[in-house]
Amino acid sequence: MIEAGGNMKTLSLYLMLLLPLLVASTFDKEASIGVNIGTDLSDMPSPTQVVALLKAQQIRHVRLFDADRAMLLALANTGIHVTVSVPNDQLLGIGQSNATAANWVSRNILSHVPATKITAIAIGSEVLTSLPNAAPILVSAMQFIHSALVAANLASQIKVSTPHSSSIILDSFPPSQAFFNRSWDPVVIPLLNFLQSTESYLMLNVYPYYDFMQSNGAIPLDYALFRPLPPNKEAVDSNTLLHYTNVFDAVVDAAYFAMSYLNFTNIPITVTESGWPSKGDSEATLDNANTYNSNLIKHVLNNTGTPKHPGIAVSTYIYELYNEDLRPGSISEKNWGLFYPSGAPVYILHLTGSGTVLANDTTNQTYCVARENADKKMVQAALDWACGPGKVDCSPLLQGNPCYEPDTVFSHASYAFDAYYHKMGMADGTCNFNGVATVTTSDPSHGSCIFPGSGGKNGSITNGTTRAPSTNSTLSGCHSQYTRENQAFLSSLIAGFIIWTAAFL
Repeated sequence: MIEAGGNMKTLSLYLMLLLPLLVASTFDKEASIGVNIGTDLSDMPSPTQVVALLKAQQIRHVRLFDADRAMLLALANTGIHVTVSVPNDQLLGIGQSNATAANWVSRNILSHVPATKITAIAIGSEVLTSLPNAAPILVSAMQFIHSALVAANLASQIKVSTPHSSSIILDSFPPSQAFFNRSWDPVVIPLLNFLQSTESYLMLNVYPYYDFMQSNGAIPLDYALFRPLPPNKEAVDSNTLLHYTNVFDAVVDAAYFAMSYLNFTNIPITVTESGWPSKGDSEATLDNANTYNSNLIKHVLNNTGTPKHPGIAVSTYIYELYNEDLRPGSISEKNWGLFYPSGAPVYILHLTGSGTVLANDTTNQTYCVARENADKKMVQAALDWACGPGKVDCSPLLQGNPCYEPDTVFSHASYAFDAYYHKMGMADGTCNFNGVATVTTSDPSHGSCIFPGSGGKNGSITNGTTRAPSTNSTLSGCHSQYTRENQAFLSSLIAGFIIWTAAFL
């Protein structure tokens, strides 16, 4: 027993030392990197092709923007951790009916586990800022889904949360002054109670790109991109004396401090979206996108944590796997992806601690193959043209020669298409054949049949050999809507950085 008086100081010191350990014990010990999979593409790969790319690139964590059955079936028995989502347009029904929520879980979760490793359910996306009319039923929706998981004995392995825009946090710089928009207290406080009681985590979307672009120069580019800063250029929180070397950590710590302001100190954070576009605006470049994502990945996987919680995992999902050419908005909105639909990388970076995004650097190795779902008669006609008027040497396809087997129209056509494609110098438009062919970075060579342009071995990005448009109905991810919704957040951000200006001068 600790006596009153002088020993109270000992108790206080003991509690101060113990609190970080208690917090750390509730958080994940190892951070992970995942990717968001949006589907707003004109040539969306099939679910099996998506999974082949994930496996080839050693991507072990993904977030889907719905619970598409075909995608979940393709992810079965892969060991890939999957976060599925209740889309915003389904939120109202689930939040108003326990039975509707139970049916949703039965249809979209119970029919897939344990083969598909579903580890989280995201209820809506940025509901408070993008669908405020649904905010009053958000926590009910989370509770109903959780109750269905409890009934199925899955609550301990599948966590329930909801992704938030960082714009719900006000006065974010310096981070120690941050607090949630008080108008959302009737939702945020019960939501945090739910996360704490279910041992779940806060999902937060963090976009330093938007912070930088809308700061009018108040935020240095190097600070947004995780580039090294000399100590005298780091931002210092005057209240805590914590040093910040990047925007990402400052935003995450702002969320931690905002939760602490409401007396929630043991809820971990997972960043559900973060990335940098590679095209479209002055600083949306390949180099900046590569720099940001590479540095972010290194930062996360080193378990660096944040200045407020050093060494505490902040698992993060990169936005996003593919460029989405059908996304509305500016060019930069369509160019957040790590890969093109063909599977070719937009740029090369490290995605895991053990290897690069690419199994091999095949950026310059492309092949022309027949689409696997093309009309067989049209493929045959294109094959006849390639071997006739197209003047392709199709002798390797004759019986007894290396590329005769397998003796199928699609296999033979792929060789002929690729031979024509390389004969024409891989020029634009030379891999079309009336829509029955497509470019891939996966080497279709097999056995002694070596395709033109191949190095003689399969050095593919994916395990598949052809591309095909998908009938996958997965909804496209709508990432953080800073351009319309984050004015309050950015105002506090810019004001904070004006105060911190001396740190960068």
